[in-house]
Amino acid sequence: MARRKSRNKEFLNVPVVDAGAKGKAIAKTDEGAVIFLQDAVPGDVVDVMTYKKKKSFYEGNVTKTHIYSEHRTEPVCIHFGTCGGCKWQNMKYESQLHFKNSEVINNLTRLGHQTMPDDTRPILGSASALYYRNKMEFSFSANRWLTRAEIETQDELGERRGMGFHIPGMWDKVLDLTECHLHSSTMEAVRSEVHAYSMRKGYSYFNPRTNQGWLRTLMLRESVNGEMMVVVQFGEEREAERIELLEHLKETFPNLTSLQYIINLKQNDTIYDQDIICYHGRDYIVEEMEGLKFRVNAKSFYQTNATQAYELYKLTREAAGLTGKETVYDLYTGTGTIAQFVAAQAGKVVGIESVPEAIADAKLNAENNGLDNCTFLVGDMRHIFTQELIEAHGRPDVLITDPPRVGMHKDVVAQLLDLEVPRIVYVSCNSATQARDLQLLSEKYELTYVQPVDMFPQTHHVENIVRLELKNQA
Repeated sequence: MARRKSRNKEFLNVPVVDAGAKGKAIAKTDEGAVIFLQDAVPGDVVDVMTYKKKKSFYEGNVTKTHIYSEHRTEPVCIHFGTCGGCKWQNMKYESQLHFKNSEVINNLTRLGHQTMPDDTRPILGSASALYYRNKMEFSFSANRWLTRAEIETQDELGERRGMGFHIPGMWDKVLDLTECHLHSSTMEAVRSEVHAYSMRKGYSYFNPRTNQGWLRTLMLRESVNGEMMVVVQFGEEREAERIELLEHLKETFPNLTSLQYIINLKQNDTIYDQDIICYHGRDYIVEEMEGLKFRVNAKSFYQTNATQAYELYKLTREAAGLTGKETVYDLYTGTGTIAQFVAAQAGKVVGIESVPEAIADAKLNAENNGLDNCTFLVGDMRHIFTQELIEAHGRPDVLITDPPRVGMHKDVVAQLLDLEVPRIVYVSCNSATQARDLQLLSEKYELTYVQPVDMFPQTHHVENIVRLELKNQA
């Protein structure tokens, strides 16, 4: 039988010219072929073996690096290249900011066909490029990820339990962490102690293929004021062992604000349909900004870089240009953080969100913060954001929207065009879908302000704030 010819193609001495979507590097041959790479930095010159051919580009792996880019730096983490959590850790931070800023501008101009306004500001970097995350989730695994070296050099592979992050693209493979540079030393102390104690006690770790095993996940949350939440997810109830572990954590870390657990018998680890039981302390921690306090429970959404979130919210409020009299709508309000942050400079704020639990948190936080000019409504945005709602709650003078990565539904965009709000501030975690929406809104709106903000150093993710002004206002 004839041997099937490989479709893989080799390219030699290819310059890496840019950073692209999802953190991939872009290489381009002299003939104009475009190749997306996972393991290169702009400025490298590399040999490439492709593994996938699309209509207009290849995807490939670097087989040899001839020239190393000036944008490179030595990764601080021993797990870099395997973990996938910090794909840009081999790039200098100032270079990360450069490529993120370029991505935003390229998306707005090329995808959104926008003319960049005079008030286009350079990206705001994070004060901390490491140790900035306030929420971490780790998985326990009965069959940890094995490196090629372990497989090739050991006859007996020994202990297979591990705790850490899923290998990118592999739902059943977990990298056993020995260090992480995303969270604080306090969070690392809790993480490592949970793992070490569980290993000493011989607790079983979860196997998602068989849906067996006791320890499933560990969630840690830490507020800017140092309050700490620990949530342990178990695959079944083993009361004596559960109490043993939780008591050990309570005694080892006496300053824990919240110690909670979940008994999850499902096949997936999602907690949003699960009962979360408070074992010690209270079932929430408190974040604070400018005297406003926000209760954050295990299911709450809160920006994972709290320090930089404060800068993001200040810039959003600045872009809104409030005088104290405006009616402000905050679409996709979540737990109402932005809505409450701008409330002191607005006449009235209406926040809208599809998740009932988030709106319950928003109402409670507004009450605790003494804000009587905030109204929070729950419903699917495309169905609730109607003319009837506007007639009931007042026509907005300023609208703030912070949608999920997919952007706004076309029906919401259509309603904005019909509504003709004088000013829109659009906060986005995906400038590509933001650009799409801006192109639709450009029928009636002009882009007047652009401000990228880096919320997630060492990754390709970037937030962007834009302001739109209604054209031909009387």
